[in-house]
Amino acid sequence: MADRLVAPVFDVDSSDNPIDTYLPQNGNRGYRVSRYELDLEYKVESNRLTGKAKITAVTTATVSKFAFDLGPAMNVSKVSVNGSRSVKFSHQRGKLKITPAKPIASGAALVVTVAYGGTPKPIHGFWGEVGWDELTEGSIVASQPNGAASWFPCDDHPVSKASYGITITTDSPYYAVANGTLVRKQTRASRTTWVYEQPEPMASYLATIQIGPYEHRIVSPGPVPMKAITPPRLRAQFDHDFGRQPQMMDTFVRLYGPYPFASYTVVVTDDDLEIPIEAQGLSIFGANHCSGSRYYERLVAHELAHQWFGNSLTLGNWADIWLHEGFACYSEWIWAENSGGATAHDKAKRAHTIQRGLAMDLQLTDPGPARIFDDRVYKRGALALHALRRTIGDERFFGLIQEWTSKYRYSTVATADFTDLASRFGCPRSLWDAWLVDKKMPSLP
Repeated sequence: MADRLVAPVFDVDSSDNPIDTYLPQNGNRGYRVSRYELDLEYKVESNRLTGKAKITAVTTATVSKFAFDLGPAMNVSKVSVNGSRSVKFSHQRGKLKITPAKPIASGAALVVTVAYGGTPKPIHGFWGEVGWDELTEGSIVASQPNGAASWFPCDDHPVSKASYGITITTDSPYYAVANGTLVRKQTRASRTTWVYEQPEPMASYLATIQIGPYEHRIVSPGPVPMKAITPPRLRAQFDHDFGRQPQMMDTFVRLYGPYPFASYTVVVTDDDLEIPIEAQGLSIFGANHCSGSRYYERLVAHELAHQWFGNSLTLGNWADIWLHEGFACYSEWIWAENSGGATAHDKAKRAHTIQRGLAMDLQLTDPGPARIFDDRVYKRGALALHALRRTIGDERFFGLIQEWTSKYRYSTVATADFTDLASRFGCPRSLWDAWLVDKKMPSLP
């Protein structure tokens, strides 16, 4: 009688092979999440967050133990797996490790409920502090690249995309916004509950909640509805600084393909922010970005472009961040030339001159974890796209971009996916060697 084949048992402690060497502590093996349902309550004055997370997944191996990413500021009180409380769990060094009563077979449903709470704090890394943070009045979430675990248990790596249902209850004077569509709002006494649904797959770092003394307005009814959530005092400045967003949306839809989500929302905090924040279906700007002068309009274009490049199409490895930031930076130049400003070629020539005066020690497709947000990644990525456009011509270039956003809509992407697709549109391999691999700055075509 032949020996029975026994499926290997996955143990979270047995894997020392990181999913991403740029963030070796992030991401988890043994399962694939399909859905997060977050039921949260936040008290603004005390900065106290309590929550219940229901995480639906499928196992990709037989698991005897598995883990989620969860920051140290959160304390876990209860865990159940597939309805059973007969589980052991520990929470240390940013990992919530869970051991069910018996191993769970590969391909099986995995429904985990976690009750937790605490005083949320950002997570510190190479890039400063990221995640949930307090404002003067309210809160802000800026999770890129590894801050999602500051406020909910998750598989905190962009290769893990899932749908979300987010319920947030907070003090009634404040407006709370999260990703997706507001499907229900209910006020009881001094507390208001907001329920949002985000059906399209979303990476954890793009999940967000913004809370503040805001008013809500529809600034364009369509074809893509556009909303503004701002302090009342900034209404006039917003209307000027963000007034050309509908035309911006039309331009990007024409050149990049259909907008990938149901609507687009801009949040402006009552505090100043160093840089805008990217989230799926919305972008967050500081009060300082509402100057009344349109000085920051290039950033308005940049953040809108991320809805295609970063949110719908999401990198699978942080070394490929140029696929997000190079496209968003190039979109600043695309908007300029389509709105009566300088041509993209003029912008590229200026950027190229500046970049040639900087250190040439960065490989665009492997900048190193400390430099994923280096301005050279942004500018050289945009220059690489402009070189591609100059090489194959406008018709094929924008045809390629539309094929890129259509073929990989809501998917995880890598540099090789883009370069392989570009070869079908006449891009020579030598262009990618020069711009993506070599560190020396090549000449512009």
